[in-house]
This record gives sequence, structure tokens and C-alpha cells, in this order.
Amino acid sequence: MRVISGTCKGRKLETLKGLDTRPTTDNVKESIFNILQFEIVGRTVLDLFAGSGQMGIECLSRGAESAVFVDSSREAVRVIRQNLDRCGLKAEVLQCDALAFLKRGRKFDLVFLDPPYDSDHYEKILQNIKLFDILNDGGIIIVESRKERVLPEITPPYVFLRDYSYGRIKISLFSRRSEGAAELR
Repeated sequence: MRVISGTCKGRKLETLKGLDTRPTTDNVKESIFNILQFEIVGRTVLDLFAGSGQMGIECLSRGAESAVFVDSSREAVRVIRQNLDRCGLKAEVLQCDALAFLKRGRKFDLVFLDPPYDSDHYEKILQNIKLFDILNDGGIIIVESRKERVLPEITPPYVFLRDYSYGRIKISLFSRRSEGAAELR
């Protein structure tokens, strides 16, 4: 697994050992960043269930202003810090529960949500993102799930943008839109 583009392009990232963490494949990651290419520079990023931190690191490499990495696993936090050091990047890395972090109410422009596929975290996290209103206006939530997973509906000012399918993986995009806000390019 490597950083695709930006200041850290080509840097190899460490992954977590074992089957507990499932890194986003390079093809899916490249597709996500093709979709988001004009939405990254200067943005604040939250990488929930961060695993190796590859999504947030890719954003920092491409010019994001800052990133926060959240994972409940001590080993994941160690790997994220090692990958940040390897890339010469600085970011906040927290070992804590994703729901507990959302209750802090911090605002972000991009939120990556990739919990274990068979968990009930999707519904809880999306509800809490709206409840604690952590997305800045025009911000985007990027959700990775199994293709057949039905995600909960979200209500205004949060809106569903669209799904993208990559084999057995689905990427769903949501946004926080005030009236008259521009659509994702």
C-alpha cells in the first residue's frame, strides 16, 4: 500500500497485521481520490476507524490543512503514527471510540467512515454526525461498505449525493448542504 499522489507520492505505508482491519484497496482508493480531487486542498479531514491511516495521509499528501485519525485499537494508533513519521507529516492521532469522539462536536470538511463491514456502526455514526453536526457546510462524508449494505437515510441539511460500486465494495457520498450550495464537482 502506497501514497498515490502529492508530496508523499510513492511512500510505502505499513498495514495492520491480521484480519481485524481491512485496508481500502488501491483501486478503490484511487477512484475515491479521483472523485474528491478538487475537494481536498485546505480542508480539514477526519479519518474514523482509521486503521493504517491511509485515507487521511493521502489527503495530507494532497494538501489538506489538517487531519484527525481516530481508531480504538492501540496497534492501529501505533501504525498510523509510524506512517505519518514515514511521510514526514504531522496530525492528531487518537485512540478512542468513534462515537465518543463525535460527541466532542468538532467540525470537519471531509469525513472518511470505514467501520468493520458487519458492524452496526454505520447507522450509529451517520446519526451522530448529524446529531452533533460535525460537518462544515459543503463538507463530504465518504462511506465504504459492502455493495449490498443499505445505509440509513439522512435528513437535511445532510443529503445523499450518490453511490459508486467497485466489485463487492460500495462508496457512498453524503454532504452537508445549505440552500443554494454548490454540488460536488
